[in-house]
Amino acid sequence: MSAFTGQTFQMNQIINIKQVALFIGVGRSTIYEMMDEYSPYYDPTFPKKVKITQNRIGWPAYEIHQWIESKLASRE
Repeated sequence: MSAFTGQTFQMNQIINIKQVALFIGVGRSTIYEMMDEYSPYYDPTFPKKVKITQNRIGWPAYEIHQWIESKLASRE
């Protein structure tokens, strides 16, 4: 079962932080914490951001999907 059920996206689509937060069920600040290697919430497996413009970042939808699937597969 896919975490993207009911969502339409293309594999090469870049999604914004609001969409990432919605898909993984955490807040925006938690996403930034997951990217910060000095944070207790740091997750080195979390997909790297893509700089779209000087002030905008996003994530490849497919990489977020793969990350979610890997979390589901590794659960106990």
